[in-house]
Amino acid sequence: MGLVLDSFWRAVAYCLHPRVVALSILPLLLMVLAAIGLGWLFWDPAVDAVFRWLESSALLSRAGDWLRDLGLGGLRTVVAPLVVIFLATPVIVLCSLLAVATLMTPALVRLVAERRFPGLAREQGGSLLGSIAWSLGSTLLALVALVVSLPLWLIPPLVFVLPPLIWGWLAYRVMAFDALAEHATREERRLLLKQHRLPLLGIGVLTGYLGAAPSVVWASGALFAAAFVILVPLAIWIYTLVFAFSSLWFGHYCLAALEQLRARQGPPPVPVQPAPVALEDVHST
Repeated sequence: MGLVLDSFWRAVAYCLHPRVVALSILPLLLMVLAAIGLGWLFWDPAVDAVFRWLESSALLSRAGDWLRDLGLGGLRTVVAPLVVIFLATPVIVLCSLLAVATLMTPALVRLVAERRFPGLAREQGGSLLGSIAWSLGSTLLALVALVVSLPLWLIPPLVFVLPPLIWGWLAYRVMAFDALAEHATREERRLLLKQHRLPLLGIGVLTGYLGAAPSVVWASGALFAAAFVILVPLAIWIYTLVFAFSSLWFGHYCLAALEQLRARQGPPPVPVQPAPVALEDVHST
């Protein structure tokens, strides 16, 4: 627990570093441009499709009449946009996570290593292709878990447990791997992920709950159409900051754990060089 808290406060402090702020601009711009472009192309057709689906249900149609009686604008202006946002939010979260993991995490880990662990040897136990394959495989598993668990989201307590748990597991898999890829050997990485699985998963789940906060901002854009253009980039910016903070938290924790592991194991054995053969010994033979 001490290592978790120590890494947490260090990650908070590092979020104010100018290099971290500068690094967050590129994934933020890419995600905002992608969200605005896709929204401009598909928002109205998606809302219309959901509206027609809702109208085809007698029960939901009566619910729309009840909403109109309350002055909430009917299904088209309230429920249908919320359904579209509900379906789009997991995609936005996954894309934000992958953008931060690809464009920010390696640089953030190097920043932590340069400032806090300058003497930690870099064993290059992971490659860029290996990191991409690991991230894509983990993301695919997370998507399967999301789809399978969707019916359970209708149960009020589980909707507050399952999504952060899935986000946390994905953040743990992706960011812990990237934090150790440059400095740890493959064997050290596997050992650390096994020994520290619960604390790392706990860090992932906590950041998963932090990642739920932008969803409130994102969803409010459907209720306040005039501010939608502002609220969507704001939500994506919060996603970027949350995942950048998560990268720093994992980076501090994993590199500190790696340093402790190597300290317990002791320095690597120095290879013994063969003694030079004397010239007179060669002549004597």
